[in-house]
Amino acid sequence: MEDDKNKQRKFLLLFFFSFTFNAVLLPTCQSFNYAEALSKSLLYLESQRSGRLPYNQRVTWRHHSALTDGLEQGVDLVGGYYDAGDNVKFGLPMAFTVTMLAWGVIQYGKQISVAGEYQHALEAIKWGTDYFIKAHTHPNVLWVQVDGYTDHYCWQRPEDMTTSRQAYKVDEKNPGSDVAGETAAALAAASIVFRRTNPHYSYLLLHHAKELFEFGDKHRGKYDESVQVVKGYYSSVSGYKDELLWAALWLYKATDNEAYLMYALKNAHGFGGITWAISEFSWDVKYAGVQLIASMLLTDERLRKHKLILEKYRSKAEYYLCACLNKSNVTNVERTPGGLLYIRQWNNLQYVSTAAFLLTVYSDYLHASNQRLNCDQGTLSPQEIFSFAKSQVDYILGNNPMGMSYLVGYGLKYPLRVHHRGASIESYRGNKGFIGCTQGYDLWYSRQDPNPNVILGAMVGGPDNKDEFWDERENYMQTEACTYNTATLVGVFAKLHTLKEEGLSANPSFVASSSC
Repeated sequence: MEDDKNKQRKFLLLFFFSFTFNAVLLPTCQSFNYAEALSKSLLYLESQRSGRLPYNQRVTWRHHSALTDGLEQGVDLVGGYYDAGDNVKFGLPMAFTVTMLAWGVIQYGKQISVAGEYQHALEAIKWGTDYFIKAHTHPNVLWVQVDGYTDHYCWQRPEDMTTSRQAYKVDEKNPGSDVAGETAAALAAASIVFRRTNPHYSYLLLHHAKELFEFGDKHRGKYDESVQVVKGYYSSVSGYKDELLWAALWLYKATDNEAYLMYALKNAHGFGGITWAISEFSWDVKYAGVQLIASMLLTDERLRKHKLILEKYRSKAEYYLCACLNKSNVTNVERTPGGLLYIRQWNNLQYVSTAAFLLTVYSDYLHASNQRLNCDQGTLSPQEIFSFAKSQVDYILGNNPMGMSYLVGYGLKYPLRVHHRGASIESYRGNKGFIGCTQGYDLWYSRQDPNPNVILGAMVGGPDNKDEFWDERENYMQTEACTYNTATLVGVFAKLHTLKEEGLSANPSFVASSSC
């Protein structure tokens, strides 16, 4: 009898052979280099590094920056990531970036290794988790932001910053359960990643994750009520209950301690885990991720006694998946004429990348457990689900009406005027002369020329609901990139690359990555 691994490999090859047949019929199909997309995605995260850059930094147009962060508050906050095209360090989206990157490595670590990017992926995770350890200075204190208002008045390279670099924290009197919960989730997920290669570090991450979860649960409140400066940038619209459920499930996965699972089960109704039906998944709204992880626990024989609540979680997870797949009778996610999922105008590709990831992960789960997805308008096989996830990735890489790759530096046509301070100004390594706060606006921001530095692997906000895109630096809704856009697809790129390689080795004439 075939083992499960061989069965899965045959299924995946069969899925990709179906694309070969389609490619013969439809010559407009494109072929994509997913390994290149993966490699450049990890390079982008190096472009976003804050602090003292390491000796092996590969993005050479960047240099050391923000080396005194936290100094005025008496804490070392050097390091971490700038979230997007500004020079602010926002704790909530940074933590979500690390959580999703770690999840991608947990799920597709072997494929990332096959592509030769495993060490780079671990370095990207550790750059974030090292910062979170620094920022967690006391069991009930977490520093969650550096700078804010002043940064947005300036257009400067991070190496030249003259802004205040004011740091902000949450604590017992000024709670922030959402950011504490997301940071706990990131640390717990990362602890799984480092368990084998660096057990001591893994233990340290888990220690901080447990403390942060306890802090967030015991002292409840929204972080944007405590840190007012974050409003208008990363307000916690969904509240903190989804993050507490999210953190609990990641701690359960990291520890196998049933107390964390029971937290997610006992609070399933009160915290909205089995009542909220959501059609988006993002740095703010975690319910779909919570519901997906909980539903995948149904195949664990040890948890049969919790089947009733876990099935309620699955019902909500399937609501999200079916909405993405246009198979719901209640709410379906809008699509552009070119077939791209469309949630909202500002940075829409963040929702596309998270959807592609969750669809890919769940299709693997369904295949491994020999199940299908049940939607209002019929059932779907795992390969049908993955086919749609792949179509979204291929749209991002250039299979779209504009013929535009929305991953910067990938393909022949991609955004040249990304809304990004460092990329849009001459490199510090090339010109160490100081560029002032407003000088950057005067001399660089309004230029019509392409950015002098290509920020490889940055996934911009993307097209509008008519598949149209304007490559203008001032058009930040479409041309600004964010760390969580790119990090979410690292695992998916690796999986697609491996499948393509397996398909080509089985059939030299195989066009594994055709997208039609």
